[in-house]
Amino acid sequence: MEEIRFERVKYAPEGIQLPVRSTKDAAGYDFYCPYDVEIPPDEIVIIRTYIKAKFPPDMVLMIFDRSSYGIKRRLMLPNNVFIIDADFYGNEKNDGNITIPVYNFGKETQVIKAGERFAQGVFTKFYKTIDDHATGVRKGGIGSTGK
Repeated sequence: MEEIRFERVKYAPEGIQLPVRSTKDAAGYDFYCPYDVEIPPDEIVIIRTYIKAKFPPDMVLMIFDRSSYGIKRRLMLPNNVFIIDADFYGNEKNDGNITIPVYNFGKETQVIKAGERFAQGVFTKFYKTIDDHATGVRKGGIGSTGK
């Protein structure tokens, strides 16, 4: 089986914490905010994690917000699930830096502090149809698939 791992991107600042699972039976790897982030009401802020993930091409890393964030903080991912494909790792535009958008749907500015767990990533296998003939090659970061 091919290795699955998190790494810091080449240009990561000192002290960037790699995602970890908090309990032995947890599915999600907690992502830590690398710096203080202020998110005004009805705004989206993109958080650069300085983390990349290496995993086999038949897997995907799905990023979710922390379950308590929507209830307690009125924060969510604007697209609900953020998908990281295997070919995002080391791409030429941003070295695979996982960036996570966070939306504040509340009425008060929210602050995510450096070192705070703010998202979780789950690796899962996926399948392709028998008539799949995709040949594209990723060149960049967010939204670059198919360009």
